[in-house]
Amino acid sequence: MAALGDDLLGVVNKLQDLVFNTIGNDSLDLPQIVVVGSQSAGKSSVLENIVGRDFLPRGSGIVTRRPLILQLINVPADDETEDVTHPSYRNPNAAGRNEWAEFHHIPNRRFTDFGDVKREIENETARVAGTNKGINRQPINLKIFSPHVLNLTLVDLPGLTKVPIGDQPTDIEKQTRNLISEYIAKPNSIVLAVSPANVDIVNSEALKLARHVDPMGRRTIGVLTKVDLMDHGTNALDILSGRVYPLKLGWIGVVNRSQQDIQGNKPMEEALKSESDFFRHHPAYRNISTRCGTQFLARTLNTTLMAHIRERLPDIKARLNTLMGQTQQELASYGDMHFSGKEHRGSLILQLMTRFASSFIASIDGTSTEISTKELCGGARIYYIFNSVFGSSLESIDPTSNLTALDIRTAIRNSTGPRPSLFVPEMAFDLLVKPQIKLLEPPSQRCVELVYEELIKICHTCGSTELSRFPRMQAKLIEVVSDLLRERLGPASNYVESLISIQRAYINTNHPNFLGAAAAMSHVVSNKQERERKRLIQEERERRERRRLKEHGANGTETPAEGEEEGTALEKSDNVHARKMTGKSARSMSPAVRDNGPGSIASALNGARSNSPSRFNGGQGAGNAKESFLNYFFGKDGAIVPGPSHSGNIGRHVNQPMEPTFSQSMRRPEEKQVRAPTQSTRVDDDMDYVSNVKGTELQSNDGEPAMTDREAMEAELIRALISSYFNIVRESIADQVPKAIMHLLVNHCKDVVQNRLVSELYKETMFEELLYEDDAVKKEREKCERLLQTYREAAKIIGEVV
Repeated sequence: MAALGDDLLGVVNKLQDLVFNTIGNDSLDLPQIVVVGSQSAGKSSVLENIVGRDFLPRGSGIVTRRPLILQLINVPADDETEDVTHPSYRNPNAAGRNEWAEFHHIPNRRFTDFGDVKREIENETARVAGTNKGINRQPINLKIFSPHVLNLTLVDLPGLTKVPIGDQPTDIEKQTRNLISEYIAKPNSIVLAVSPANVDIVNSEALKLARHVDPMGRRTIGVLTKVDLMDHGTNALDILSGRVYPLKLGWIGVVNRSQQDIQGNKPMEEALKSESDFFRHHPAYRNISTRCGTQFLARTLNTTLMAHIRERLPDIKARLNTLMGQTQQELASYGDMHFSGKEHRGSLILQLMTRFASSFIASIDGTSTEISTKELCGGARIYYIFNSVFGSSLESIDPTSNLTALDIRTAIRNSTGPRPSLFVPEMAFDLLVKPQIKLLEPPSQRCVELVYEELIKICHTCGSTELSRFPRMQAKLIEVVSDLLRERLGPASNYVESLISIQRAYINTNHPNFLGAAAAMSHVVSNKQERERKRLIQEERERRERRRLKEHGANGTETPAEGEEEGTALEKSDNVHARKMTGKSARSMSPAVRDNGPGSIASALNGARSNSPSRFNGGQGAGNAKESFLNYFFGKDGAIVPGPSHSGNIGRHVNQPMEPTFSQSMRRPEEKQVRAPTQSTRVDDDMDYVSNVKGTELQSNDGEPAMTDREAMEAELIRALISSYFNIVRESIADQVPKAIMHLLVNHCKDVVQNRLVSELYKETMFEELLYEDDAVKKEREKCERLLQTYREAAKIIGEVV
């Protein structure tokens, strides 16, 4: 039998052997014929007729449980006459001397007895797929060499089944469909849809699956089996003619051996002759008998596959070039494995060190090519720590939340010793503000730790694919950089601690943003006025609400006029209270202050903080203000006289918009002013502003007397001064700590990391240890090299085709 398309089919067989033997899968998507059909549709009989040998297992249920890749290879016939005395000559299942089979899983062994081939298929199927009638995706590769076959590549798949039997899996139908779809979905596959003629064609599962992947029928060949078993008076002429279900590659009818023929070991030659006689003598098929039968099917498959290979060959070449490029790139990522000599090894180590250090620096600077889009990392994470984490931690600190009024009173008393205080003592302010500044140290130290942890994380993510070849070297690089970071952690932490200690060492009350005593006093009094006004308004509202409810209960309804009267009365009450408070301030203002205006008040109060010789004057001014409120607060030994205005030195802290300076409050006519009291005004009138400061928190828990009005005012003043100075220090720390961390930790490590790596690791005695390759990486590189070599050989084979 002459072979058709030997060149192209031989090329594909070589490619399939090469790829299958090296890779284990069909990554090139080589052209092949996939046989699809229902259980007992006659697939195995069709394949056996094409081969001319009985070699496939038979039985009930699913027999083909693994894909069988069948390569038919035509070999020249032996010119010598076969020896009739050969033991296998009379065995219909035995082959001649130049007809044999080979399995891929048993190399270098020829099977000349096809009964042994059948048993080996059964044993190999049970070995991989088990004995529970389940299927497995791993294929069996079988080659049959014979002078009686045409060059073909066929794939026999498990038959479609509906109901699981025995110990088959419950989803056996789904597993089978998925396996078949995986093979026939490849565009280079030709679908051989086998359907029995004694079953209505509309129920063919093979055609249903083929139509799903090939709706136009361009790569589907229809095979109609059991034509001889149709009911009398019926035929399949319309189906074979393509009038029922048209296919571009057409339909072919075949007649297989019956079960009785198989059991009786009817020779294949007689079965093929009986098939030919059936089509030639059947009244319905004799006109198309030349286009029916197994021999015509084999020739059709051969020519169709050859044409398909010729058509798809450019795509195969393009696919092969793509795979070669991808494999070459993957192999390059593993680096050069051929390094020898101290010079070459030293150069490789220096190169890897330089790349590691550059990656470390690039991650910090944000210039790395491998930037994550999922989370902040590197320099961006450090910026987030400085501005969000550290900044929020500082802002969340309340400067006086841990100081009660009793704590402040105790500090004031302890700072005066055995003498009664004439002024609010500065020592009390110093004593209280220093521990509050200490509250800034924990978040500052935590900021150092977070930046250090981020640098350690950067260090562990700087490895490349090439560096991963040498796990010991990568571990050493990380260890050296980690040691460097630990060395710099101490100086950075100590310096941040020094920054806090420096702030506590000298309390600069002359800072331009510091609130000052006068502005603090104005702030306290203004707050007290506002609280008093709101309290009176609330009391008036409650009183009128009670009266309204009482009248409502008596009259049953409330008229709109009554509501308007109550609103008017409430506004009058607010106005009366405002005039009362303003009157008190006017009565308590000294004649000198009233004459000179607001500027004199500011000058007088700021004079208490200036170095002018006129700060204290024992003359007439002291006599006039002897019992005034400000003298009561600042002391009775001297009087405040007008002096040069220093209101410009009293600023407002940028983080405290709710604490206006005294001079700013004086520039707002709508706000209430604190006026200097006159000589005749009693101190009790001025202390009305804070008469209600005593609350539950001011009550002593250990039996001590409650705070007096003066002590309450002093506590409020000290609290305001502490908040003002704490905000100044907080702003300074928020600026200086990140700068210190960047200088002492981050930038220093960036500058010296490469020198440290070279000095610690570039030693000839360590070269062998550093260049030890990981076994897994070595295996992957070797696998990649074999794959690339396979693709190169495949390209060479395809290149031989003209």
